[in-house]
Amino acid sequence: MLFRLTDEIIFPKPSLADDDGLLAIGGDLSEERLLLAYQNGIFPWYSEEEPILWFSPHERFVIVPGEVKVSHSMRQQIKSAKYEIKWNTAFDEVITRCSGIRRKGQSGTWIHDDMKDAYTRLHNKKIAQSVEVWQGETLVGGLYGVVVGKVFCGESMFSKLPNTSKLALIALCRSGKFELIDCQVYTQHLQKMGAKFISREEFMKTLKNN
Repeated sequence: MLFRLTDEIIFPKPSLADDDGLLAIGGDLSEERLLLAYQNGIFPWYSEEEPILWFSPHERFVIVPGEVKVSHSMRQQIKSAKYEIKWNTAFDEVITRCSGIRRKGQSGTWIHDDMKDAYTRLHNKKIAQSVEVWQGETLVGGLYGVVVGKVFCGESMFSKLPNTSKLALIALCRSGKFELIDCQVYTQHLQKMGAKFISREEFMKTLKNN
């Protein structure tokens, strides 16, 4: 059953989501609504000039940080010290570059100006964070997401040079800050790096134990 949100900052129970995870439609991208969503395992999907869609998949595609798979070539790249990893020094640039990525099966980006503004506001409160890969003074890769306690809810990533988004993800997993990385949507790329499906119940247990 699909729920239509009103101005009231509430969500239906995530377990009521459709088979594809779609739970509700409408609402806004206010800080209060986004925080409530992520705290309850819900995330938005937004197309410009269309109502916001809110998802809570019955299975979550996640990476347990200690289980991240690092290939031999990636280990060699890390050892080379060719790149520098930084946190939260260029959030605006990271989200802008992520919005410019054209992905297979998608006609455009869901990271429109309203989304950028909303997550930048969360970043200003240190709720949304970025992991960045730098080559000298140039940003060459990175990712951003929302922090809920010990869970990092990944939103998007980009690479300007080969494998630099992988470097950002590995740095995120090795930071020791998180118990779980929520990948939201299945990709073969993430599966090769150790991502797997867990039940909503298991995901929510970790989320609520923070």
